[in-house]
Amino acid sequence: MTSDAPRTDTPFRSEPSARDTAPQFVLPLVVRIERAAPPTRTDALEAAARAVLVILSDERSVGDGEWAQAMRDWQDARIRKVVRRARGAEWRRAEALDGIKVTTGSAEVRVFPPVPLDGWPKDLARLQVSGTDLDDPEPPPAADPSAPVMWLNPDLGMTAGKTMAQAGHGAQLAWWELSDAERKEWREAGFPLSVRTADPERWPALTTGGLPVVRDAGFTEIPPSDTVVSEGPRTGDFLPGLARL
Repeated sequence: MTSDAPRTDTPFRSEPSARDTAPQFVLPLVVRIERAAPPTRTDALEAAARAVLVILSDERSVGDGEWAQAMRDWQDARIRKVVRRARGAEWRRAEALDGIKVTTGSAEVRVFPPVPLDGWPKDLARLQVSGTDLDDPEPPPAADPSAPVMWLNPDLGMTAGKTMAQAGHGAQLAWWELSDAERKEWREAGFPLSVRTADPERWPALTTGGLPVVRDAGFTEIPPSDTVVSEGPRTGDFLPGLARL
């Protein structure tokens, strides 16, 4: 199955499927967290979501591109993303590897083509998954109503690293809903989006209203849960195709 196939068999559900028998791959993301100047949590979440979109749309990831087979293999199985942290020399080594850096506000995230679960490059495998707790010094502004929003479950206490991976899942679901023309428009606009925590009163409606929902299988940090809902713009002035999400 390619990335353009119908998503009735979504890899973001916990029910067993044929995807579980396919070779399993993971999309590595590395966030730069320097001791003296860590990024804000919201910037890191949005950088991770954009990083997923950037690699999905990169010319190396499609057709006969050098990453295309790895991207197809990854999307044919369970969609796994793992976020690790780096600083100083660790970050410089990560920057030297084949990948793409995405900067959003105070956050720098580097995304790499998928690798087998047990086949991480050594300079990435040595990086820590823990220690990605980040904060927002001030509450983030309201989500931009003209761009997609990845709404986070307000009842889950996930680390920033775990939440970055979930935000990336939500962005990927939004990407799959679009036509080629709509994807091109979003990419050329720089992938505007927001990642915000949903109001508790609104969360049930978001998860039952027909919007794309990410359900975590519950292997790390949290029990099986709906984690992210992808919602398109409300105005229809930008990327009108996303209004059907």
